[in-house]
Amino acid sequence: MVRIMTIKVAINGYGTIGKRVADAVDAQDDMEIVGVTKTRPAFGCDLAVRKGYPIFCTYDDADRIAAFGAAGYTCHGGLSDLLEIADIVVDCSPGKVGASNKEKYESAGIKWIFQGGEKHAMTGNSYTSSANHTENLGVEGTRVVSCNTTGLSRTLVPLYEHCGSLSVECTMIRRAADPGDSSKGPINAIKPVLKVPSHHGPDVMTVKPEIQINSMAVAVPTTLMHVHVIVATLPEGHGLTTESVLSMWNARPRIVIMNGSETGITTTAEVMEFARDIGRKWGDLHEIFVWEDGVKLEGNTLYYFQAIHQESDVIPENVDAIRALMNTEPDWMASVAKTDAAISSYNHL
Repeated sequence: MVRIMTIKVAINGYGTIGKRVADAVDAQDDMEIVGVTKTRPAFGCDLAVRKGYPIFCTYDDADRIAAFGAAGYTCHGGLSDLLEIADIVVDCSPGKVGASNKEKYESAGIKWIFQGGEKHAMTGNSYTSSANHTENLGVEGTRVVSCNTTGLSRTLVPLYEHCGSLSVECTMIRRAADPGDSSKGPINAIKPVLKVPSHHGPDVMTVKPEIQINSMAVAVPTTLMHVHVIVATLPEGHGLTTESVLSMWNARPRIVIMNGSETGITTTAEVMEFARDIGRKWGDLHEIFVWEDGVKLEGNTLYYFQAIHQESDVIPENVDAIRALMNTEPDWMASVAKTDAAISSYNHL
């Protein structure tokens, strides 16, 4: 009998992303959640209790730890205590604390994963399963790239692998905030990102530097999804057609392709309703959604639209990154298949 190594995973930051990563990890038969952190007693603690995840305080301060007990929660200690019992920590904390957290993880001698809100320069490595799983095998730490970079990688990497070169211009139509965030705007405006190029294109090159890509972005008053408008220039002699591009994407994991005219799914609202209809937890869509009738290859120029569910497409990527860093699954497709099968059958409260 083959003995499955159980990887002990800590989640530092049990919020929008952290709670999803925790459930995705909990679904795997080769991983277990040894604890999640909260900065203070709050509703997220009730969720962790219901799921049986041990609660730790983000800080090691005795008074902050005691506050959990005063509010009726069992707190098992501070972050240092959690790191002592973990093999790897997935950092889902707010931005701008990554560098100080990284020092703590390195001092504790455990592996670490950050999210796309941190800079590649801080982590030294970046990750997405379709682009560079092999390059992350056994490394000390990495950064799972942002939801937009993840989405771009899923459709652009197969094109690059077929063509050998690729030049891309992309416009990101970004949601203003997550559904649960009432503190951000714009409310009645379209806000251009005046840094050109936006960070999204260069971020793709942290996981696949061979892809030449530029991007611009605007923020719009919606909380549902991002939409990418992509124009990719393929090399001469690429040998592709619109139909073969669609077949290529259909053969890859975590891409959903539907015909908007035939299904009636022509907006991001309907894409999210589709995710609810198929019974996805939280109504999440881990896959990238591509409109089949919005894909057109003319000569060497490929045009297409895709939609990104910002809260969820990076979630399975974190699970695959754990296996890469712990060097337990060298084949990215095998890890993806295992991750997705476990998540799809997960019914924990």
